[in-house]
Amino acid sequence: MAAHQVAGVAVWAHTGRGPHLSADQRRRVLAAWRAALPMSTIVAGATSIGMAAEAKAGGADAILAFPHADDPVRYHEALGRELPVIAFYLYEAAGGVAYDNPTLHALLALPAVIGIKVATLDSVVTFQRIAGLMRDHPDKLLITGEDRFLGYSLTMGARAALVGMGAALTDLQSALLESFRAGNFAKFVRLSGLCDRFAAATFVPPLEGYVRRMLWALAADGVIPDETCDDPWGPSLPPAEREAVRRAVREARGARISMP
Repeated sequence: MAAHQVAGVAVWAHTGRGPHLSADQRRRVLAAWRAALPMSTIVAGATSIGMAAEAKAGGADAILAFPHADDPVRYHEALGRELPVIAFYLYEAAGGVAYDNPTLHALLALPAVIGIKVATLDSVVTFQRIAGLMRDHPDKLLITGEDRFLGYSLTMGARAALVGMGAALTDLQSALLESFRAGNFAKFVRLSGLCDRFAAATFVPPLEGYVRRMLWALAADGVIPDETCDDPWGPSLPPAEREAVRRAVREARGARISMP
């Protein structure tokens, strides 16, 4: 990952099964990434004030606040006493909370909250709603977490991406962001199609299977060995799904090679 054009990484997040890890495992994960990416931003997922304190002690730069239904404003305020906070709008099927507009405005008004990651999975309308209210908070960052419509979310105002899909085929996704920033829209459209097709093979029901599918993608791309693709907290998946992921990786790589 250090060889890719990424501004940073997220640890202890949903893709890394952060809420399932022990405190010792979390420390080891954060230490490994901090050593490998000494100059990069590291965002640590947190479900509690204790995890936020652990993240600060381990050298994280910011907190990704897992959604919290009980007094979310006070929760984000408390996290912000440890590190800068990224709020997280996550679809409910993945344990998220459907924050209404007044709650989102209150969260974004907090000095310690530097932005919000939006991951609706498939609700373009919800993403549009949140992008619209960001106009009242021009100093805050809209971060896309939309694996299934990554390119479109950039056109709607996202200024950064923090996506589980970014664990594999990272270069395609960073090239997508760069082409949009540079105004190379012909390349942007082609890369959007590649990323959308890859997401269509990895972010499908059962959604909790996407972590295992991302491991399969990494193995298909030669990044990790085939035998290191177990996700003990996810559902079992049929072999046909692994072949579909392999095919999606091959097709994306082939198209990327031929792309000017």
